[in-house]
Amino acid sequence: MIIDQHTDLYGVVGYPLCHTMSPIMHNTAFEAIGVNAIYLAFETRDIDGCLKGIKALGIKGMSITLPYKSSVISLLDEVDGLAKKIGAVNTIVNKGGHLVGYNTDAIGALKALEEKIELSGKTCLIIGAGGAARAIGFILKKNGVEVKVVNRSTERGRALAHSLACPFIHIDQLANTGADLLIHTTPVGMTPYNYQCVVPEHILKKGMAVMDIIYNPIETRLLTMARARGCLTINGLGMFIHQGAEQFRLWTGIEPPIGAMKQAVKEALRN
Repeated sequence: MIIDQHTDLYGVVGYPLCHTMSPIMHNTAFEAIGVNAIYLAFETRDIDGCLKGIKALGIKGMSITLPYKSSVISLLDEVDGLAKKIGAVNTIVNKGGHLVGYNTDAIGALKALEEKIELSGKTCLIIGAGGAARAIGFILKKNGVEVKVVNRSTERGRALAHSLACPFIHIDQLANTGADLLIHTTPVGMTPYNYQCVVPEHILKKGMAVMDIIYNPIETRLLTMARARGCLTINGLGMFIHQGAEQFRLWTGIEPPIGAMKQAVKEALRN
Protein backbone atom coordinates (compact mmCIF):
# COMPACT_ATOMS: atom_id res chain seq x y z
CA MET A 1 0.00 0.00 0.00
CA ILE A 2 1.28 3.46 -0.93
CA ILE A 3 0.63 6.18 1.67
CA ASP A 4 0.14 9.56 0.04
CA GLN A 5 -1.70 12.86 0.46
CA HIS A 6 -5.00 11.10 -0.31
CA THR A 7 -4.63 8.42 2.39
CA ASP A 8 -7.43 8.50 4.96
CA LEU A 9 -6.43 8.14 8.60
CA TYR A 10 -8.23 6.06 11.25
CA GLY A 11 -7.12 4.80 14.63
CA VAL A 12 -7.79 3.59 18.15
CA VAL A 13 -7.50 5.68 21.32
CA GLY A 14 -7.19 4.34 24.85
CA TYR A 15 -4.74 3.71 27.67
CA PRO A 16 -2.87 1.39 27.66
CA LEU A 17 -2.74 0.08 24.09
CA CYS A 18 0.22 -2.31 24.13
CA HIS A 19 -2.15 -5.26 23.62
CA THR A 20 -4.27 -3.95 20.73
CA MET A 21 -4.66 -5.92 17.49
CA SER A 22 -6.98 -3.31 15.95
CA PRO A 23 -4.32 -1.87 13.58
CA ILE A 24 -3.56 -5.34 12.20
CA MET A 25 -7.26 -6.10 11.71
CA HIS A 26 -8.26 -2.83 10.04
CA ASN A 27 -5.12 -2.35 7.94
CA THR A 28 -5.61 -5.87 6.59
CA ALA A 29 -9.18 -4.96 5.68
CA PHE A 30 -8.17 -1.73 3.93
CA GLU A 31 -5.48 -3.50 1.92
CA ALA A 32 -7.66 -6.50 1.05
CA ILE A 33 -10.27 -4.39 -0.72
CA GLY A 34 -8.02 -1.59 -1.97
CA VAL A 35 -9.09 1.28 0.29
CA ASN A 36 -6.45 4.03 0.50
CA ALA A 37 -6.43 4.31 4.29
CA ILE A 38 -4.29 3.52 7.31
CA TYR A 39 -5.18 2.75 10.94
CA LEU A 40 -2.86 3.59 13.86
CA ALA A 41 -2.83 3.25 17.66
CA PHE A 42 -2.91 6.49 19.67
CA GLU A 43 -2.21 5.81 23.34
CA THR A 44 -3.37 8.84 25.30
CA ARG A 45 -4.39 10.13 28.72
CA ASP A 46 -5.98 13.22 27.13
CA ILE A 47 -9.23 12.15 25.49
CA ASP A 48 -10.50 15.74 25.22
CA GLY A 49 -7.38 16.83 23.35
CA CYS A 50 -7.56 13.73 21.20
CA LEU A 51 -11.07 14.55 19.97
CA LYS A 52 -10.02 18.10 19.15
CA GLY A 53 -7.16 16.56 17.18
CA ILE A 54 -9.54 14.32 15.22
CA LYS A 55 -11.37 17.41 13.98
CA ALA A 56 -8.25 19.51 13.42
CA LEU A 57 -6.42 16.81 11.44
CA GLY A 58 -9.42 15.43 9.57
CA ILE A 59 -9.05 11.91 10.97
CA LYS A 60 -11.94 9.96 9.45
CA GLY A 61 -12.80 7.67 12.34
CA MET A 62 -11.69 6.29 15.68
CA SER A 63 -12.13 3.20 17.81
CA ILE A 64 -12.56 4.04 21.50
CA THR A 65 -11.38 1.58 24.12
CA LEU A 66 -10.63 1.50 27.86
CA PRO A 67 -11.01 3.70 29.81
CA TYR A 68 -12.93 6.18 27.63
CA LYS A 69 -16.05 4.40 26.34
CA SER A 70 -18.41 6.27 28.68
CA SER A 71 -16.50 9.52 29.33
CA VAL A 72 -16.14 10.26 25.61
CA ILE A 73 -19.90 10.70 25.16
CA SER A 74 -20.04 14.24 26.56
CA LEU A 75 -17.31 15.32 24.11
CA LEU A 76 -19.14 14.24 20.95
CA ASP A 77 -21.38 16.31 18.68
CA GLU A 78 -23.91 13.51 18.29
CA VAL A 79 -24.51 10.02 19.69
CA ASP A 80 -26.35 7.24 17.88
CA GLY A 81 -29.57 6.06 19.54
CA LEU A 82 -28.25 2.60 20.48
CA ALA A 83 -25.02 4.01 21.95
CA LYS A 84 -27.05 6.58 23.91
CA LYS A 85 -29.26 3.85 25.41
CA ILE A 86 -26.24 1.74 26.29
CA GLY A 87 -24.29 4.69 27.70
CA ALA A 88 -21.04 3.74 25.98
CA VAL A 89 -19.34 4.56 22.67
CA ASN A 90 -16.59 2.52 21.04
CA THR A 91 -16.67 4.04 17.54
CA ILE A 92 -16.48 7.59 16.22
CA VAL A 93 -17.27 8.65 12.67
CA ASN A 94 -16.03 12.07 11.59
CA LYS A 95 -18.67 13.52 9.28
CA GLY A 96 -16.97 16.68 8.05
CA GLY A 97 -15.96 17.82 11.53
CA HIS A 98 -19.17 16.56 13.15
CA LEU A 99 -18.19 13.68 15.44
CA VAL A 100 -20.83 10.96 15.81
CA GLY A 101 -20.52 8.17 18.38
CA TYR A 102 -21.69 4.58 17.88
CA ASN A 103 -21.51 1.32 19.80
CA THR A 104 -20.48 -1.79 17.85
CA ASP A 105 -19.54 -3.83 20.96
CA ALA A 106 -23.18 -4.82 21.40
CA ILE A 107 -23.68 -6.31 17.94
CA GLY A 108 -20.18 -7.83 18.06
CA ALA A 109 -20.90 -9.66 21.31
CA LEU A 110 -24.34 -10.78 20.13
CA LYS A 111 -23.00 -12.26 16.89
CA ALA A 112 -20.14 -14.03 18.69
CA LEU A 113 -22.51 -15.58 21.23
CA GLU A 114 -25.13 -16.59 18.65
CA GLU A 115 -22.45 -18.52 16.74
CA LYS A 116 -22.08 -20.79 19.80
CA ILE A 117 -25.31 -20.88 21.85
CA GLU A 118 -29.04 -20.20 21.83
CA LEU A 119 -29.57 -17.11 24.00
CA SER A 120 -33.31 -16.79 24.53
CA GLY A 121 -34.40 -17.72 28.04
CA LYS A 122 -30.85 -17.99 29.40
CA THR A 123 -29.51 -16.44 32.61
CA CYS A 124 -26.19 -14.57 32.51
CA LEU A 125 -23.64 -13.25 34.99
CA ILE A 126 -21.78 -10.25 33.57
CA ILE A 127 -18.44 -9.75 35.33
CA GLY A 128 -17.45 -6.09 35.26
CA ALA A 129 -19.18 -2.73 35.06
CA GLY A 130 -17.40 -0.82 32.28
CA GLY A 131 -18.42 0.21 28.78
CA ALA A 132 -18.30 -3.30 27.31
CA ALA A 133 -20.39 -4.65 30.19
CA ARG A 134 -22.99 -1.95 29.50
CA ALA A 135 -23.19 -2.84 25.82
CA ILE A 136 -23.38 -6.59 26.41
CA GLY A 137 -25.93 -6.28 29.21
CA PHE A 138 -28.17 -4.09 27.09
CA ILE A 139 -28.12 -6.31 24.01
CA LEU A 140 -28.60 -9.51 26.04
CA LYS A 141 -31.64 -8.11 27.85
CA LYS A 142 -33.03 -7.03 24.49
CA ASN A 143 -32.68 -10.64 23.32
CA GLY A 144 -34.48 -12.31 26.21
CA VAL A 145 -31.58 -13.05 28.55
CA GLU A 146 -31.92 -12.57 32.33
CA VAL A 147 -28.87 -10.55 33.37
CA LYS A 148 -27.09 -10.06 36.70
CA VAL A 149 -24.15 -7.66 37.14
CA VAL A 150 -21.16 -8.87 39.17
CA ASN A 151 -18.42 -6.46 40.20
CA ARG A 152 -15.79 -5.86 42.88
CA SER A 153 -16.64 -2.17 43.19
CA THR A 154 -20.10 -1.95 44.72
CA GLU A 155 -20.71 1.63 43.59
CA ARG A 156 -19.96 0.98 39.91
CA GLY A 157 -21.68 -2.38 39.95
CA ARG A 158 -24.89 -1.02 41.46
CA ALA A 159 -24.88 1.90 39.02
CA LEU A 160 -24.72 -0.45 36.03
CA ALA A 161 -27.31 -2.81 37.50
CA HIS A 162 -29.62 0.17 38.01
CA SER A 163 -29.12 1.22 34.37
CA LEU A 164 -29.96 -2.29 33.19
CA ALA A 165 -32.79 -2.75 35.73
CA CYS A 166 -31.22 -6.00 36.94
CA PRO A 167 -29.74 -7.41 40.18
CA PHE A 168 -26.24 -6.61 41.41
CA ILE A 169 -24.03 -9.19 43.14
CA HIS A 170 -20.71 -8.39 44.75
CA ILE A 171 -18.01 -10.69 43.38
CA ASP A 172 -17.31 -12.04 46.89
CA GLN A 173 -20.94 -13.20 47.21
CA LEU A 174 -21.09 -15.54 44.23
CA ALA A 175 -20.92 -18.84 46.13
CA ASN A 176 -24.58 -19.80 45.68
CA THR A 177 -25.25 -18.01 42.39
CA GLY A 178 -25.82 -20.08 39.26
CA ALA A 179 -26.30 -19.11 35.61
CA ASP A 180 -26.34 -20.61 32.12
CA LEU A 181 -23.79 -18.10 30.85
CA LEU A 182 -20.92 -16.11 32.36
CA ILE A 183 -19.30 -13.22 30.46
CA HIS A 184 -16.09 -11.64 31.71
CA THR A 185 -15.70 -8.02 30.54
CA THR A 186 -12.83 -6.61 32.64
CA PRO A 187 -9.23 -6.21 31.35
CA VAL A 188 -7.89 -8.55 34.07
CA GLY A 189 -6.05 -11.39 32.35
CA MET A 190 -5.11 -9.40 29.28
CA THR A 191 -1.57 -9.59 27.89
CA PRO A 192 0.93 -9.17 29.56
CA TYR A 193 -0.94 -10.23 32.75
CA ASN A 194 -2.14 -13.58 31.36
CA TYR A 195 -1.93 -15.34 34.72
CA GLN A 196 -4.58 -13.14 36.39
CA CYS A 197 -8.27 -13.96 36.81
CA VAL A 198 -10.99 -12.30 38.90
CA VAL A 199 -13.59 -15.07 38.54
CA PRO A 200 -13.65 -17.58 41.42
CA GLU A 201 -13.07 -21.07 40.05
CA HIS A 202 -15.81 -22.64 42.19
CA ILE A 203 -18.62 -20.85 40.33
CA LEU A 204 -17.64 -22.46 37.01
CA LYS A 205 -20.10 -25.34 36.70
CA LYS A 206 -20.17 -28.14 34.13
CA GLY A 207 -22.38 -27.20 31.20
CA MET A 208 -22.10 -23.45 31.77
CA ALA A 209 -21.06 -21.32 28.79
CA VAL A 210 -18.15 -18.99 29.65
CA MET A 211 -17.12 -16.10 27.43
CA ASP A 212 -14.07 -13.90 27.99
CA ILE A 213 -14.12 -10.80 25.78
CA ILE A 214 -10.31 -10.53 26.06
CA TYR A 215 -8.78 -11.65 22.74
CA ASN A 216 -5.09 -11.20 23.60
CA PRO A 217 -4.25 -13.84 24.75
CA ILE A 218 -6.78 -15.92 22.85
CA GLU A 219 -6.83 -18.44 25.73
CA THR A 220 -7.10 -16.60 29.04
CA ARG A 221 -6.65 -18.20 32.44
CA LEU A 222 -10.43 -17.98 32.92
CA LEU A 223 -11.10 -20.00 29.76
CA THR A 224 -8.50 -22.60 30.72
CA MET A 225 -10.16 -23.05 34.13
CA ALA A 226 -13.62 -23.14 32.60
CA ARG A 227 -12.71 -25.82 30.05
CA ALA A 228 -11.14 -27.95 32.77
CA ARG A 229 -14.42 -27.79 34.70
CA GLY A 230 -16.54 -28.89 31.75
CA CYS A 231 -17.77 -25.51 30.53
CA LEU A 232 -18.34 -24.45 26.93
CA THR A 233 -15.77 -21.71 26.31
CA ILE A 234 -16.03 -18.73 23.96
CA ASN A 235 -12.93 -16.61 23.44
CA GLY A 236 -12.91 -12.90 22.65
CA LEU A 237 -11.83 -13.17 19.02
CA GLY A 238 -15.35 -13.48 17.61
CA MET A 239 -16.62 -10.36 19.37
CA PHE A 240 -13.49 -8.43 18.42
CA ILE A 241 -13.80 -9.29 14.72
CA HIS A 242 -17.56 -8.68 14.52
CA GLN A 243 -17.38 -5.31 16.29
CA GLY A 244 -14.49 -4.32 14.05
CA ALA A 245 -16.41 -5.37 10.95
CA GLU A 246 -19.30 -3.14 11.99
CA GLN A 247 -16.87 -0.25 12.53
CA PHE A 248 -15.51 -0.79 9.03
CA ARG A 249 -19.05 -0.59 7.59
CA LEU A 250 -19.73 2.65 9.45
CA TRP A 251 -16.48 4.26 8.30
CA THR A 252 -16.42 3.18 4.66
CA GLY A 253 -19.92 2.03 3.69
CA ILE A 254 -18.24 -1.08 2.28
CA GLU A 255 -18.81 -4.71 3.31
CA PRO A 256 -15.69 -5.78 5.26
CA PRO A 257 -13.50 -8.78 4.33
CA ILE A 258 -14.22 -10.61 7.60
CA GLY A 259 -12.28 -13.75 6.68
CA ALA A 260 -9.09 -11.81 5.96
CA MET A 261 -9.48 -9.75 9.15
CA LYS A 262 -9.91 -12.83 11.32
CA GLN A 263 -7.00 -14.68 9.72
CA ALA A 264 -4.65 -11.72 10.17
CA VAL A 265 -5.47 -11.38 13.87
CA LYS A 266 -5.17 -15.13 14.48
CA GLU A 267 -1.74 -15.19 12.83
CA ALA A 268 -0.58 -12.17 14.83
CA LEU A 269 -1.72 -13.77 18.08
CA ARG A 270 0.07 -17.01 17.20
CA ASN A 271 3.30 -15.11 16.50
